[in-house]
Amino acid sequence: MKLPRRQFLHLAAGAAALPALPRIARAQNYPSRPVRIIVGFAAGGTFDITARLIGEWLSQRLAQPFLIENRPGAGGNLGTEAVVKASPDGHTLLLAGTTSAINATLYDKMGLNFVRDIAPVGSILRDPQLMVANPSIPAKTVPEFITYAKANPAKINFGSVGVGSTPHVSGELFNLMAGVHMIHVPYRGGAPALTDLIGGQIQIFFGLPSASIEYVRAGKLRALAVTAETRLASLPDIPSVSEFVPGFEASAWLGIGAPKNTPVDIIEKLNKEINAGLDNPKIKARLTELGSTVQALSPADFAKVIADDVEKWVKVIRAANIKVE
Repeated sequence: MKLPRRQFLHLAAGAAALPALPRIARAQNYPSRPVRIIVGFAAGGTFDITARLIGEWLSQRLAQPFLIENRPGAGGNLGTEAVVKASPDGHTLLLAGTTSAINATLYDKMGLNFVRDIAPVGSILRDPQLMVANPSIPAKTVPEFITYAKANPAKINFGSVGVGSTPHVSGELFNLMAGVHMIHVPYRGGAPALTDLIGGQIQIFFGLPSASIEYVRAGKLRALAVTAETRLASLPDIPSVSEFVPGFEASAWLGIGAPKNTPVDIIEKLNKEINAGLDNPKIKARLTELGSTVQALSPADFAKVIADDVEKWVKVIRAANIKVE
């Protein structure tokens, strides 16, 4: 029997909508129990503070607790591994960061692949760094510093918060792109690194503006540049490195990831709520207080940020021969 055209189109439209029904129901029912956000670092740091800020917002919006679980170790890899092994149902999430992109190359035998095994959910922030120097360095600008560093190869030490950390690879990227040779000195955190920078044991440090800007204002350190692509609205008088070294960019990012194969509708729901939170004045103000720039992106755009970072840092890690012990 041949159906009238209008009836056929009506049935066809209904059939096409059927696959979407389970997706809609699944998204409406999510989350059905408390959600864990795994943080691969200890409590109190930027990772932890950001996770708790977003977790509280999601708890309010989605009517289920979003619980923060700290699993420090192996440069954040223990936390990533826990999420990779979790059920892909949206009830276990990862607070991921630039460290994850760096680790993808740095730990070549860790048994997981961040890009392959973690699905991007939503970006949260971008953290530019501040390149600061001990005032004993006779350079007040990046070009003057490059000239000085070239005249004194291997005589300038730059500190970091550990081998393979964002400040470490940022310094190595500067070495490569500026054509200088600074020596890396790893520390167990930003505080001891800044103490030695002020004391003159090291001469350069790349780190969060919030950690060093008061020392700059007090005259104990000299700010040479920010590592973002452009100047920061909060520090408009400090140039970006890229003004003198074209293409230089070494900001850190933080965002939420989920196990691969997590349903797209759940990812989209989380992304929508995360972006709504980033548009909230109180959350935006708190992130700004921490020296961060809000970065709300779609899952696809966030995936591109991750892929670009992996590609950038793999070149630096290999060129500088960075290895973890």
